[in-house]
Formats: sequence, structure tokens, C-alpha cells
Amino acid sequence: MPAFLCTFYLYAQMAQDQTHTTIIQEYRKAYLHEFESNPKSPLEKQDLASLRFYEPDARYAIKCQFNRTPDAEPFEMATYSGITKPFVQFGIATFTWEGQTINISLYRSLGQTLPQYRDLLFLPFKDLTNNVDTYGGGRYIDLRIGEIVDNQVLIDFNKAYNPYCAFSEGYNCPVPPFENHLELVIEAGEKMYLGEKRKRKF
Repeated sequence: MPAFLCTFYLYAQMAQDQTHTTIIQEYRKAYLHEFESNPKSPLEKQDLASLRFYEPDARYAIKCQFNRTPDAEPFEMATYSGITKPFVQFGIATFTWEGQTINISLYRSLGQTLPQYRDLLFLPFKDLTNNVDTYGGGRYIDLRIGEIVDNQVLIDFNKAYNPYCAFSEGYNCPVPPFENHLELVIEAGEKMYLGEKRKRKF
């Protein structure tokens, strides 16, 4: 490849990475603001300094092949409080990482009735950073059905966030099903909370 083309592609990749970094920075600002504005938040404003994140990394924004599973049976997903919540597998996303083919399930809640959440898809997962750099109970990613285009979906692990159980006792946080326990090191998204756990306020 000619040198000028190498330089062009290098700068194009840098520009792409910078754009992604900006997107993730804005996403995290909104995430932090939610803790301040939500009266049901498990954290106080002073607790936000104890939230930590990996640096944005565009490698973890992965375009996946998506296969819908319309015949999947509803099931009760366990939570860390001991109750269960009704979900159904909506489909399976497939991607390749370091030579491995990875399948990960996206779920749809059957207990959510609010119109603004009807197209919400839920991706709970565990990975090899749990109990090392990240919360031991796993992390979550939210997507929308409309993000699935031409049987593909972008899963950005930089948007992985901790369940409320990472910050406070008394919440019904879903346990990531075994099929979403990844034998991968996902160094992206939210890290382990360093603050003191608070009691649930309501």
C-alpha cells in the first residue's frame, strides 16, 4: 500500500476513534446525570466520584450478526434478591473476538408495560473482569429493537453499566443467564464501584 494511503487510513481510524470517544463521553454524562435527577437513585451526588469507567475503546463497539428467535419460550430470570422476572429471548447476536465466535442473547422484558420501554432490549452479561476490575454480579447493556438493521446490531460494550445492586442492597437486579457468561476479558464500560453501599431509600 502506498505510504500516503497508509497515512490516510491511519488518520481516518484516528478520526473514527475520536468520534466514538465523544459519543461515549456524552453517554456517560447522561448516565451520571440520571443518578442526580432520578429521585429513586441509589446514589447521592457525592457518591458519583466513586464511579469509575474504562477509557473509551472503539474496538469494543462491535457490529454483530443478529438472528431473531421468535419461537423462544418465556422464562423467569433470577434476580439477586431471590425473586424472578419474566423475560423472553428476543434473539442472538454473534461476533468474532480474537478468533473466537461468540454468541450472546438479547432479551425482552414481559413485565414492562410503559410505552417508552416496549421496544427495549436487555443484554445482561458476565465476563472475566468480574470481581477483578468490575462488579461481580455482571453488567448490563440496553438496546432498542430499531437498532437492529438488516439482521445486524451494534453492541458497544463501552456502554456497559452496573446494576443498582452494585451500589445498594434491596434491588431486584437480574442475574445474567449462563448463556451470557463470556470467557472474555471485556475491558470496556463501567468498572467496580469504590464507594460505600447505601441502604435503599424507598
